[in-house]
Amino acid sequence: MIESTDREVAGSLGTLAVREWSSDNPGWIALISHGYGEHSGRYQWVAEQLVQSRALVWAPDHIGHGRSPGDRVYYEDAEALIADLEVLRREVTAQHPDLPVVLIGHSMGGMLAARYAQEHQRHLAALVLSGPVLGTWHVLDLLEHDEIPDTPIEPTTLSRDPEVGAAYLGDELVWHGPFKRATLRAVDDCLLAINEGPTLDIPTLWIHGEDDELVPEADTRTGIDRIRGNEFHEHIYPSARHELFNETNKSEVMTDVRNFIGRALNS
Repeated sequence: MIESTDREVAGSLGTLAVREWSSDNPGWIALISHGYGEHSGRYQWVAEQLVQSRALVWAPDHIGHGRSPGDRVYYEDAEALIADLEVLRREVTAQHPDLPVVLIGHSMGGMLAARYAQEHQRHLAALVLSGPVLGTWHVLDLLEHDEIPDTPIEPTTLSRDPEVGAAYLGDELVWHGPFKRATLRAVDDCLLAINEGPTLDIPTLWIHGEDDELVPEADTRTGIDRIRGNEFHEHIYPSARHELFNETNKSEVMTDVRNFIGRALNS
């Protein structure tokens, strides 16, 4: 196992806890934007695979998530988290100015990554979106309630591998409580901004599970179709659920991701 190095980076709303994985001679930078309620530590396997492809990997815990400060899973404006991604990019590229940057975002982190890419395309060599919250999201229906009901994420929706769900439930850094109203409003605002924003002109890969119940592929496609550019690629995996990097076919998924990034960096 490749051990991560812990870093702290001053973000827009507080000090971010950041994990770094690296090889001796990195050839590119991977920034990972994790999903709602989780944390960067759940991407250990992903980081190891990327390091094998000569990546220097940086993955923050978004504010209010994991080991970063703030009220749990609470933010009032997604732009603050997007600004944190830019702070991280500047920090890592200041240390490695000659390395291209690839942004990888999952679920809510995919939403943040898509919006970041719209605002900072010139800084990215490629973008990977895994099960991204784009277009519409049924969870936003919770805003219709006077009091947000406690509807925790069902672990069986994450992967066909039962061990993934068990680890998720037992992870003390994962948020297992209810959604926050302010956060849901911020997600809604961000989705609207993405829908009205520019197309993605950089090489972009969208990967999604066909049986993703948490973020249905059909809902995401309504957003993807608004922002896809000429260098857009997609893989929809039959029978796969939400967390493709933790799925039973994760090696296939990672091979597709690494091949895409390799082509993008060599183009």
